[in-house]
Amino acid sequence: MADRATQDGDGIRTFPFPVDLSVGGVGMQVGALGAGRYSPQEVQLDRVHRIDFHVVMLFSGGPVTHMVDFAEYEVKAGDLLWIRPGQVHRFSRASEYRGTVLVMQPGFLPRATVEATGLYRYDLPPLLHPDAAQLAALEHSLAQLNREYVDTTTLPLSLHTSVLRHSLTAFLLRLAHLAVSSAEVAREQTDTTFTRFRDAVEKSFATNHSVSAYADALGYSRRTLVRAVRAATGETPKGFIDKRVTLEAKRLLAHTEMPIGRIGAAVGFPDSANFSKFFHQHTGTTPVAFRAELR
Repeated sequence: MADRATQDGDGIRTFPFPVDLSVGGVGMQVGALGAGRYSPQEVQLDRVHRIDFHVVMLFSGGPVTHMVDFAEYEVKAGDLLWIRPGQVHRFSRASEYRGTVLVMQPGFLPRATVEATGLYRYDLPPLLHPDAAQLAALEHSLAQLNREYVDTTTLPLSLHTSVLRHSLTAFLLRLAHLAVSSAEVAREQTDTTFTRFRDAVEKSFATNHSVSAYADALGYSRRTLVRAVRAATGETPKGFIDKRVTLEAKRLLAHTEMPIGRIGAAVGFPDSANFSKFFHQHTGTTPVAFRAELR
């Protein structure tokens, strides 16, 4: 497979679907991770690369750290990773990959099935955490697909391929439902996290400018807070805090006669020089000049 990889303009290699490794030459493969298929044992897969096919990994062991589109995901037993065509990813040499891998060539399924299963929903998360019932159903469906895949003797190739498509569709419908549900839950959690952060900032911005302090007070990790605020606003938590502080400073400069030093203290800067530096950094002008422009 490595010999057929191509080099893209950005220097990242793209691996094609390994047709020669498929039983009967069909457009899919399923089997154990590391069993000679698309797996960490393949050449240079511990380097950043692209694929032009789908890879779904259902893990029976872990933890494993896997990079998808330059984000690191920690995967545990019972989790799934769904990597779509064109996505950049990298296996970890330091991790032992145990479980089942499904590899599928674009075009193996009809268009209606592709649309129904959301095969190209790049907005959906690659890492999925099924509950016990969902995991049992996915494992059963994948095991059935594996049995059909290796059974090349009871049906002619054309019927064998048709059965594989039906079995694959059944698995992907379950997988797609999990992915969509997970995305909805993640959005709800993000909304809740951001709302709590926004309310906390509104209450404490005059005395607290620390992202870590807000994260600790709210019971979130700094990373969780960063993701939630970025998803909701497109900016960092620090940027959100600074914007609120700057807005309040502008309001006080415009609508009160308070001295600059007192305004600085009112928004968390006991030292007026530090306040002026902060204000200039975020507005491009000094507090004195800003006030003068409004008078």
